[in-house]
Amino acid sequence: MALRLLVVDDHTIFRAGITRLMLDEPDICVTGEAADGAAALALMRSHQYDVVLMDINMGARSGLDTLAALRAEFPRLPVIMLSMYVEPQYARRAHKARANAYLSKDVGTDELMRAIRHVAAGGIWVTPAFGAAPDSTAPGAPHGALTPREMQVMLQIAQGISLTEIGTRLCLSVKTVGSHRSRVLDKLGLASDAEVVQYAMRHRLID
Repeated sequence: MALRLLVVDDHTIFRAGITRLMLDEPDICVTGEAADGAAALALMRSHQYDVVLMDINMGARSGLDTLAALRAEFPRLPVIMLSMYVEPQYARRAHKARANAYLSKDVGTDELMRAIRHVAAGGIWVTPAFGAAPDSTAPGAPHGALTPREMQVMLQIAQGISLTEIGTRLCLSVKTVGSHRSRVLDKLGLASDAEVVQYAMRHRLID
């Protein structure tokens, strides 16, 4: 029996692309699609899936937020987080949230298929580039108190990305991004974007 895959991503074209990829895999089949976390949870309550492939960034409710809700109801269901973000910090947060794998969206087809089969068999898939990264979420580090969304905003500010561009990337208003920025500064005890850059470099959150 083929592995039943649920694809959760807010981009229709991406979901369609994954579905087409699976047509060449006799042991994997996309049997469900969802554009957001709420729809994904509704499908999981009424259908059986063997693996969930979920984007980390889905507008109002992030993939990590959805993962937390999913784990409360389906603690053993294998979940692979996909993201355009290649910073190791995201991978560590995904695994900490009990994702079975974290893959960049530019991952090769062969690795994606191996990861799906591996987590379906009960394993944890760690991409070498992420697994070898230093652990920058040491106990007591101030950024450990940031929410996943605040961490997203913080890392992008640290890379010199404007609030407007961050809003575009995360499908948020500039006002909302500014609110996240304010909370980041408050939690980290910082006063400016320049200090955010220094903090991120000091804690090896960016290169």
